[in-house]
Amino acid sequence: MADKSVAELKGKTDGELRAELDATQRELMNLRFRKATRQLENTSELRKARKRIARIKTFLRERELGI
Repeated sequence: MADKSVAELKGKTDGELRAELDATQRELMNLRFRKATRQLENTSELRKARKRIARIKTFLRERELGI
């Protein structure tokens, strides 16, 4: 999955962010399985996926709080 910019994420609706969060969490799970079976060559993908999940959750929480 290509890393999307912060501005692109900010432009999405809450529903789109939740869908993106779900897809990224599934991607992280698949990356973990690939790592466990030694099929993952680029382990930095795990870190990128975790950071993307945190970024999306931050945007959702900011909107919830009205920040």
